[in-house]
Amino acid sequence: MVARKKKARPKTLQSKSGAQLRYIGVIRSELKERSQAPMQGSEGAPDAWIDIRPFAREALHGMQIGSDIVVLTWLHRSRRDVLKVHPRSDRSRPLTGVFWTRSPDRPNPIGLHRVTVREITQTGLRVGPIEAIDGTPVVDIKPVLPTSRDF
Repeated sequence: MVARKKKARPKTLQSKSGAQLRYIGVIRSELKERSQAPMQGSEGAPDAWIDIRPFAREALHGMQIGSDIVVLTWLHRSRRDVLKVHPRSDRSRPLTGVFWTRSPDRPNPIGLHRVTVREITQTGLRVGPIEAIDGTPVVDIKPVLPTSRDF
C-alpha cells in the first residue's frame, strides 16, 4: 500500500456553485489565543499588522495613514455549528441567534473590524485596535465612508 501525501490547505475557498473566496492577507498580532482577545477592538485590543499577499498589494494604492477602514476576516478558529449563544458569553442573558450577536461562532465566521490605519509599508498595514488573533486570514478591506454609521 502506498502512503498518500496530505494536500496543502488551499488559500482559496470554493463552493460547488463556483463562488470563490481568496485570502488577501493574514493578521500578525501579539494575541495568540481566542482567550486572550477582547470581545471588541475598543475593549483593549492591541494594534496588529496585516501582511498582504503579493497578488493584492497593488490594492493598497491610495490608502492613507489615519484613515478608518473595515477589515473583513475569516475567523478560522470559530465553531461553525453554533446557531445560538448567550450574548457576550454571559449565561444570565437568554440564548440568542448568532445573527443577532457579534459572536465569532457562526455558520460563516466572517469578522468585521473597524480600525485605523497606523502605518503602510510595501507589504502590509499596521492597524488598530483589532481583536483578531495571530494567523487570522483577511478576506477584504474596505474604506469607511464619511456617511457610514458604526456597524
